[in-house]
Amino acid sequence: MKILFYNHTGKVSGGERVLSMIVSRLDRERFEAVVMCPEDGPLPSMMIADGVRRLPIDALVARFTWRPTLLTRYLASFLRLMRAARVAVISEQPDLIHANSIRSGLVMSIATVGLKIPVIWHIHDLLPRHPLSTAIRFVSIAFRQTHVVAVSHAVARRFCGSLLRWFSRRPQITTIHNAVDIEKFQPNPWKRAGKRLSLNLAERDFVLGIVGQLTPRKGQLETIEAFAHVAQSFPDAKLIIIGEALFNRDSEYADALHDTAKHLGLADRVLFLGQREDIRELTRAFDLAIVNSKAEPFGLTVVEAMASGTPVLATAVDGICEIVEHGRNGWLVTSGNREQLAEGMELLLADRNMREQLSTSALATVRSRFAGERFISDFEKLYRSVCSTSDSRKFAHPRKLEVKLSAD
Repeated sequence: MKILFYNHTGKVSGGERVLSMIVSRLDRERFEAVVMCPEDGPLPSMMIADGVRRLPIDALVARFTWRPTLLTRYLASFLRLMRAARVAVISEQPDLIHANSIRSGLVMSIATVGLKIPVIWHIHDLLPRHPLSTAIRFVSIAFRQTHVVAVSHAVARRFCGSLLRWFSRRPQITTIHNAVDIEKFQPNPWKRAGKRLSLNLAERDFVLGIVGQLTPRKGQLETIEAFAHVAQSFPDAKLIIIGEALFNRDSEYADALHDTAKHLGLADRVLFLGQREDIRELTRAFDLAIVNSKAEPFGLTVVEAMASGTPVLATAVDGICEIVEHGRNGWLVTSGNREQLAEGMELLLADRNMREQLSTSALATVRSRFAGERFISDFEKLYRSVCSTSDSRKFAHPRKLEVKLSAD
């Protein structure tokens, strides 16, 4: 079975790391993977490292907006990409297309009109509460070849909204939780010590870390402000911030983070490491992983920290609540509550036994629910099922089809 994977950007965040896991671990004897993506980031190099053939294509420029000048520009970008994508699909003749985002799904569903090739929309984001989201839902129900995979039940519910429940011919929605490679993310005291040494961190230092692109949704600013209170009680505490600004005006937010750390007198205790390739080693070096998101479709960094043996303090939002059980395998706080966040940090830093209990339980959770083997098996089954259903439709007598919504 030949699968054409399409990613609308070459930049790398959680969705692209998941894509890399899929294409690198598919059964090569049964599945041929081809990845089409732009060259505006490190994703092409990742695909080469994964041993996957890549097709170049321009980056898609599109955002949610009603500004006429920008909307016209974005629509023009969609049209160009659709034409290029259609040419590539006709040339490659895949059995199935895996579009690795909502934007990618829009491009591919429209680009393949009349080609009878099933298109999977792999949705890594919560669909915004925006009028254009209604148009996206209409597109998903307009094409019978569309199948939707959500990374969490929260993402599936948001994608459905209230609109899709009124339509009998709606796309089938399946939830497949993301996963981690347990062989790569696992506790390793020797590597932990080595990474802390390379960062000039003493063994006595309490190291808190937050990983993710620098954007208001990830809550780095509030984390720094909460850490200012923690730093008074824990003079050996340090906060490591990993990530960079990727989209829109996030560079201004990144500047605000640096300014806030200086203003609070934490310039020497808040370390900005930027985008890193050694996330696994850094995550092991933390005493506590912080995920302070205002919204989180899944929470890949949560699972990665849990697999690394690092206890997690996270906000109780969206997909995170499908991973973390408060007080059992992690610690949850209310999003936007700085006092609760600071109290959680202080509680866990002061109680080593609690941290060890949480990390032990978290590791068991990852191995039973978020292992890569389960994840790849689920996708391979889905690919076979979608192609089988699509083939039967190609030869069936035309009739109205009723596709039931599944959130499992």
